[in-house]
Amino acid sequence: MITLTVNGKSHSVEAAADTPLLWVLREHLGLNGTKYSCGIGECGSCNVHMNGELIKSCQTSIGKAAGATVTTIEGLGANGLHPVQQAFIDENVTQCGWCIPGQIMTIAMMMETNPAPTDHEIDMGLRENYCRCGTYARVRKAIHRAASSA
Repeated sequence: MITLTVNGKSHSVEAAADTPLLWVLREHLGLNGTKYSCGIGECGSCNVHMNGELIKSCQTSIGKAAGATVTTIEGLGANGLHPVQQAFIDENVTQCGWCIPGQIMTIAMMMETNPAPTDHEIDMGLRENYCRCGTYARVRKAIHRAASSA
């Protein structure tokens, strides 16, 4: 059994130590907001926070997550929606939506250290998050909205 805290709740999971955290989140804990896309850590769709760091859950084993504190898209807003989540809604960012959870997790982490990023800083911060629908301009607009609401 491997124990970890996800979105503020302790969980004990029976899984092989090399099982990707992504599959534990989705299959064992029913947290389907974190998406599987490329499976090789290139697209950012599976990004979550672990012990205050942004990680790719498809490339992080449950063994490495043992004892960790993990936050997924479902747990991001402690009391309702996180300002970045609300800004994505307000700016109608989503098209297909597959990349959105990973982008929001990346942006939320980025804004902890840089609460008012420039367009260049946004582009650099999201360089490992891919959106097949090309919503990048709306994403930038949402980030600026979230920054102004903070």
